[in-house]
Amino acid sequence: PPAPHGFSDPAEIAVLRGSLLAWYDRCKRDLPWRTLAVTELDADRRAYAVWVSEIMLQQTQVATVIDYYNRWMQKWPTLQALAQASLEEVNELWAGLGYYSRGKRLQEAARKVVSELAGQMPRTAEDLQKLLPGVGRYTAGAIASISYGQATGVVDGNVIRVLCRLRCIGADSSSPAVIDRLWEMANVLVDRSRPGDFNQALMELGATVCVPKAPLCGECPVKQHCQAQRRVEKELAFASQKLFGKPAPVPDVEECGVGDCPLCPPATEPWDSSLGVTNFPRKAAKKQPRVVRTATCVLERRGCHGAPEYLIVQRPSSGLLAGLWEFPSLPLDQDLQEEKEREALAAHLQAWMGQPMAAKGLRLMGEVIHIFSHIHQTYVVYSLPLDGDVTLEPGLSPSRWVTEEEFHASAVSTAMKKV
Repeated sequence: PPAPHGFSDPAEIAVLRGSLLAWYDRCKRDLPWRTLAVTELDADRRAYAVWVSEIMLQQTQVATVIDYYNRWMQKWPTLQALAQASLEEVNELWAGLGYYSRGKRLQEAARKVVSELAGQMPRTAEDLQKLLPGVGRYTAGAIASISYGQATGVVDGNVIRVLCRLRCIGADSSSPAVIDRLWEMANVLVDRSRPGDFNQALMELGATVCVPKAPLCGECPVKQHCQAQRRVEKELAFASQKLFGKPAPVPDVEECGVGDCPLCPPATEPWDSSLGVTNFPRKAAKKQPRVVRTATCVLERRGCHGAPEYLIVQRPSSGLLAGLWEFPSLPLDQDLQEEKEREALAAHLQAWMGQPMAAKGLRLMGEVIHIFSHIHQTYVVYSLPLDGDVTLEPGLSPSRWVTEEEFHASAVSTAMKKV
């Protein structure tokens, strides 16, 4: 690819590394996993601490993760401790963090390290990715650089944004050609003496300064290397020259100038002066989430101590919210009339309780909307108080009666807490 879309000058790379690391040392956020990565002397425990944080931080904001991370490390400070835990315990601690398969895969991988690798974490990014289920290229690079000092780059959402702006990459940032180019760039840039700190600095820059909207360009420690910033300045100069009727400026030798460049913005998406540096990166149009309606019923009985108890059932061990607990629920066809919804839910509950169930006994409480990453879910919530004891069909999914306190301590999703 043309020089403007990469880093080829060793002197520039050296200055960029120095500026970014000096800024990171001065401005980095105090986060528990960073403290552990610096203070933990045992390499396996250090790698485990970094690994847990990286898995939790996938698709989840730092502020949300901190509390979960502290509780997790307190409960399972080592791989061996996690390997001995049950999936139920893992799901209970993970409840509310979303993307539940992450916790499950983390525990499966911990068990593999203990049983097949003699409790020793793989020592390179290549082996981490090859040997640990649920560890992809980014997570492997993060663990290897931060825990073991391997000089390997990382590319996550924050790094994509920073690098695309630094080098005016305006093609779809999720395309394989762009991703490959960004990995090449990350591996060229990574500081050989402080690879873990450099990678964290690049991510920190994207998380706190080079943000998606309204980036703080004035505070950027590497703004002198930013081609997007240079482009903004040139566009402003060009606009003012046009205003005074002066000839168009001669193209800069640093500009791409290659027709159909796979890394430039497509010709169909011209420069938008109102966006400034946020012209980069361009993102592919998001797929519309699938719309799903589900009837869910809160069955309530009086417990032996007089406190109300609620029936929860366990979801299948694969698919969305695998293994989590929920109120008995039934997916609904779209545009179903309320009367038909009641009948369908009553028939579903009848299978659970093995006794006739009158649809008119179900009381409609309202609707709860919950947005998953790819699903727009509406729960139509019904309530049904029960008199006396109820025997549940043993052949169906695991189920149990819980108090409100026990419900909140169980492995239930945020959506069910809303319900």
